[in-house]
Amino acid sequence: MLTRRRVLEGMAATAAPISLGAPSGETQAAPATKKGDKPMQIDRAFVRIKEGLIHYRHAGDSKRGGPLPLYMMHAGPGSSKGLADLVALLGETRQTIAADTLGFGDSVPPAPDEPDLVYYADSVARILDALGLDRIDVYGSHTGANIGLELAIAHPDRVRKLVFDGVALFDPALAADMLQNYAPLITPQPNGEHFVWAWNFIKDMGVYFPHYKRDAEHYLGKEPWPPAVLHDYVIEVMKAMNHYHKGYNAVFRHKTHKRLPLLNVPTFCMAHEADPLHVSVEEAAALIPDSQHLVLPFTAGATQKTAAILKFLDA
Repeated sequence: MLTRRRVLEGMAATAAPISLGAPSGETQAAPATKKGDKPMQIDRAFVRIKEGLIHYRHAGDSKRGGPLPLYMMHAGPGSSKGLADLVALLGETRQTIAADTLGFGDSVPPAPDEPDLVYYADSVARILDALGLDRIDVYGSHTGANIGLELAIAHPDRVRKLVFDGVALFDPALAADMLQNYAPLITPQPNGEHFVWAWNFIKDMGVYFPHYKRDAEHYLGKEPWPPAVLHDYVIEVMKAMNHYHKGYNAVFRHKTHKRLPLLNVPTFCMAHEADPLHVSVEEAAALIPDSQHLVLPFTAGATQKTAAILKFLDA
């Protein structure tokens, strides 16, 4: 299981900065694959479920006899904006949908005060119903991976294949500590100090693990993300401020290591070498009856990640 020491050891093996799904600038089109090709455009829309409106990004088309639609779930505390590059690239070959999870981005917040991952997964099933999607492939990053796990357990008839892009197997002591400290409830303050909190919350994620233990023992030996990246990510956090902690805490309460063996769909456990969760890839795969695993090197970009995902989905 994932302990602080294991993360630090894994990060020490690479010069990569930590990446937790921080969004870059909004990507609206992927590069043309060959001369004369038109770039794949990303569209945005809303769909309504009982909680309210769900915002999503989408690209590509569904063709009879072609690949199944791919439903993508982002990491916290961002939104589907962080998946824009992948949505555009994967949309070249199939219908690709990436929704903002309840309480993130431009989606309505979850209804319960303490939602669990079964609730989040059920909300995804209802989003699929509203979109008229019966059978799909699923991609989930970090929090999205845990939601995808519960979706596939509850609906193996609807999920053909499942991709984990970073899934955490937290040691119980670490999970309890993070539940207490990682994602505090933040409310707007008269002096605007919540803006300063959000900036440092994101900045410290790339420098310490956990981010709230800012000392030499917990230092990852990394530089903070560039200000432009920090700015984009902080905007997403500010939009989700009243609800971001609910998704995080659902993961910290989740018994992932006990749930993984219940999967009954082919699963691909992957992570980028820059992702601190890459140290859990092999362990997670070993718990899943039908699984493959891969750690992408630090030099890999969105194109290489897309190729690895397609190789698994299209096999």
